[in-house]
Amino acid sequence: MFMLRNVTKYLFGDTSKESIVEIPQGQLYLVRPLSPKGYSELIFKDAAASIRRTGQEYQYQLVVQRAYEEGEEELLAEEDGEDGTADALTTDKDEKTFLLDQGLHFRSEIREGGEAVFAWRDLSGDPGDLYEFVCDRSVHAGEVGTFEMVAIKCQYERKFRRPQEAATEKELRQFNFTDQTIPSASAVASPTKAAIDSPPPKPRAIEDSLARQTKKDMSSNISKKRSSDKEVAPTAAPPSASVPTATEILTQEHAELHLFDFASGSFMLQDPSVKASVSETGKWQYWLQITGQGKEWLGQPVIADINPVFNFEYLSFIFNHYTDDGSAYSWLLRFKDQETEERFQEGLMQALWEQLNEVKWTKTTDDDRQYVLDAFQDLTMEDAENLEKEEVEEDEVEPDDSQRTEEYDSDESADDVVTKPDDGDINSQLAVGYKHDRSFVVRGSKIGVFKHTPNNNLEFSTNISKVETPGGKLFNPKKVMLHAEDTDMILQDADNPHSLYRMDLEYGKVVDEWKVHDDIQVKNFAPEKKFAQMTGEQTFLGLSHNALYRVDPRLSGNKMVDSDLKQYTSKNAFSTAATTEKGYIAVASDKGDIRMFDKLGLRAKSALPALGDPITGLDVSADGRWILATCRTYILLIDALQKEGKNEGKLGFEKGFAKDSKPQPRRLTLSPSHVAQFQYETKTPLSFTPARFNAGVDDKETSIITATGPFIVTWNMKKVLAGKKDPYTIKRYEEEVKADDFKYGSDKNVIVALPNEVNMVAKQSFKKPTRESIAATPTGRRIMRSDVVNSPY
Repeated sequence: MFMLRNVTKYLFGDTSKESIVEIPQGQLYLVRPLSPKGYSELIFKDAAASIRRTGQEYQYQLVVQRAYEEGEEELLAEEDGEDGTADALTTDKDEKTFLLDQGLHFRSEIREGGEAVFAWRDLSGDPGDLYEFVCDRSVHAGEVGTFEMVAIKCQYERKFRRPQEAATEKELRQFNFTDQTIPSASAVASPTKAAIDSPPPKPRAIEDSLARQTKKDMSSNISKKRSSDKEVAPTAAPPSASVPTATEILTQEHAELHLFDFASGSFMLQDPSVKASVSETGKWQYWLQITGQGKEWLGQPVIADINPVFNFEYLSFIFNHYTDDGSAYSWLLRFKDQETEERFQEGLMQALWEQLNEVKWTKTTDDDRQYVLDAFQDLTMEDAENLEKEEVEEDEVEPDDSQRTEEYDSDESADDVVTKPDDGDINSQLAVGYKHDRSFVVRGSKIGVFKHTPNNNLEFSTNISKVETPGGKLFNPKKVMLHAEDTDMILQDADNPHSLYRMDLEYGKVVDEWKVHDDIQVKNFAPEKKFAQMTGEQTFLGLSHNALYRVDPRLSGNKMVDSDLKQYTSKNAFSTAATTEKGYIAVASDKGDIRMFDKLGLRAKSALPALGDPITGLDVSADGRWILATCRTYILLIDALQKEGKNEGKLGFEKGFAKDSKPQPRRLTLSPSHVAQFQYETKTPLSFTPARFNAGVDDKETSIITATGPFIVTWNMKKVLAGKKDPYTIKRYEEEVKADDFKYGSDKNVIVALPNEVNMVAKQSFKKPTRESIAATPTGRRIMRSDVVNSPY
């Protein structure tokens, strides 16, 4: 007879299988003992439960999938229509996933009559809400015991971050919650709270079964433990760093202190009265210190990574705190009134701005200071023309085949695709075609070409194996841009900053070198107009660290158009540029400021102040209304339409903003608690890829896409403008996302370049940020009843 410890060792050891253990048949219920919403709800009438590996070490998912009878899926498709089928493929209609964490209080029992039930907390529901998986009567008690033991060991690995083989009996006991009653999912009346909290009247059969099977491996039955240490310990505050000597106090206020608890997903009060101070500790160095009665709670430098968010409706300030080992915590200060919070905000933002800009806050104008302050508040933007009163409808996707991943293949045979090519290179850049449904991915000195299929997949087309100058020098393109109806690609060699190269995509080789200027370098370049690559337009824009100019390849000699050069004597540190459909130009810098031009060669019509962080990416809506500026830890969404004054109705590209009416920037970032969870799971800080709008000649911008680490993040524009909480969804991959963009003409599909893979994914498959979606790589395949019943176990 196999012992459970030996069985689980065998199950964990077979890493070739995604699923570790399964219960093939059962029903899933949502039970709300204390809720007025209704006591019990049947979620899946026929389902299978499994415990799966994820792409992250020591992270596992509890997965419950709906199982279809033969023909049922087709019947549902006919009832829902095509969009209904696509929706079911990509939402949680057919699958529920839960990160196996101690906070679930996962447990089981075998009831009178032999019915086995698993239960766990609904962490996103009301207090007392439970999910219950009622096993089919064909499931044996041994299978139930094995499933629970695997779940316990998965929780152990997540908490202690080491293999389950090292677990001791004492360590495993803290994941056993069999003393907590599981209310019946089919009860007619709701039980009282006292009944829920009371201990069970007698030991359950599952406990005895587990005890018998593990007697030789464990000296006592972990299921009989009844101590209070089974409750998940709340997130503990880390030790405070030593306090540096302050040379000046910028602000000092009293507040409540709360710490975000990962287990409960809420902020927990730590101290009802603390002193929060911001001080200068050195040249352009500042320190945030929070002190309680006889205790130093935390201290850290004031830097952009603290991700500050001020919410005046709730009189709160939320920020991130990082310890020396890279761990991230999310803290909240709640002030007694708005005046107190405003004073603290002024001092903190002064410190952050001076640290980033190395310029004294007092040297800026009142209007510029207000612009900075507004960017770090939870604000709702005015957009009466575009906002609708009704709730934003969920996106729908057209039905497609399962979307596939494509990799490089030097001989173009679809049968020989290698998952991780052994060439020493990784994917680095992505260029999405507007004209011919192609995407191009740069990998070292190679470029992969992928076709967009009608069913929204990517199909490998060809590989341009050598990117060489006309003189035969191999190089890795630093930047690429499609040009001239997607027939050409403009490339830049980092070793030759004064020239650009033209690749003829029909022949797959570089055919021209364009010397731009003898003295002025090319730091970046952009299309003449937003959709210029769909036309035969030959000219395009270039910029150096302090100059903006037009490049015309048809000129003899140097290709810069001298009459369209706008050069500055100061070091402006220009970094990136973008254009509108009419050819208006936005230029950003490493200092964080943005200039808006109506044409080349003239002074900027408008200049938006710098927040201090370098701008690494820039996009503009086709009509010029919205500017999207990417910084490392946040994205700025700026409304360029003037709403009052003599220039009312004009864009900032056409007429300058009045000094006292600069646009109110919207700062898009992840909530501090999500940032803390990202960092907890990945051990890497935020670093957004250049954010983009969805693009199409006749399409309005409705979505924003970017990525950080292994996560793709998309914001819904209507939800952002309406001030909705957390108006973004995410999708996690196993590896870092290198580049991403929407498919042209749609916001429903996203093209993603990972280090060794390229794929197209439906935006509908993105999920709301929860502990489960942040911690685990989403997997999912719609399963048939026959798949479950006949699958090997």
